[in-house]
Amino acid sequence: MSDLAVKAWRIVSLWVEQTLGVPPAVLAKLLWSLVAGVAFLILRWIIGNVTERRISETARRYIVLKTVNYLLGFLLLIVMVRIWLGGVSGLAAYFGIVSAGLAIALQDPLTNIAGWIFITMRKPFVLGDRVQIGTHSGDVVDIGLFQFSIVEVGNWVGGEQSTGRLIHLPNASVFREAIANYTQGFNFIWNEVAVTVTFESNWRRAKELLTEIGQRYTAIKSEHAAEQVRRATSKFLIYFQHLTPIVWTSVIDYGVQLTIRYLCHPRQRRSSESAIWEAVLEEFSKCPDVDFAYPTQRFFDNVREGKRGLRPDRS
Repeated sequence: MSDLAVKAWRIVSLWVEQTLGVPPAVLAKLLWSLVAGVAFLILRWIIGNVTERRISETARRYIVLKTVNYLLGFLLLIVMVRIWLGGVSGLAAYFGIVSAGLAIALQDPLTNIAGWIFITMRKPFVLGDRVQIGTHSGDVVDIGLFQFSIVEVGNWVGGEQSTGRLIHLPNASVFREAIANYTQGFNFIWNEVAVTVTFESNWRRAKELLTEIGQRYTAIKSEHAAEQVRRATSKFLIYFQHLTPIVWTSVIDYGVQLTIRYLCHPRQRRSSESAIWEAVLEEFSKCPDVDFAYPTQRFFDNVREGKRGLRPDRS
């Protein structure tokens, strides 16, 4: 500094000390902290503009900006520690005094930070995954230091469609709740559509039609795609004997239930189910020997309808 600047600084610091009661040493630290904060904002703005121009992919740009913010924030923290505490030794002494209090007062935030480290390292889910945490389901759209956010699906909306709500969950949820990931490792889910026909219907013909419809709308339509799925699932030792659609047969109170089991993309569950039902309605309308069943009440006259050997003797 020049002599003029030094004299000006002394005058200003003396005035602040007499007016506000702030010592010159504290005033200097405040000014340096302000400089560090402004430099942080300018650097983040520059990097943000460069990233916006250079990276067109939204997801990748988001990850880069998020990482840059964390790194700059950590750098700013180190600078602030150096300004106010005088180095690493001061930081160690400070934390040694307040560590016990912080452990109690900041238990939840520290647990959330530990959850963020777990999510970052172990990756139970990443951005874009569809997950279920406890009673909440949705698509992951943000992962922060203390919480992650999902766009909710399901709830009052059928077919696991989006409700439009954004749910913020603490990162500590990964330690307390079971995590169901719809898209990790195995990028498909099994879905079932149950169709019930009457006992008098030609259920074998109905089963053939449903098998053909299931093959038409399954997400796995070639052996090459099935092989890709098998390689992807080897990471988690997931094993399915069959990836092709199958129709299961069972009997319920009022008819023969034929259940189509097929693979679909997690976000296309409702649309695929709707397409299958439209195909079922169209195909069954062409078959005079196949009818849908529904709960009915029937009275059985054993004298007229029972088997001959089991009918009561009317003599």
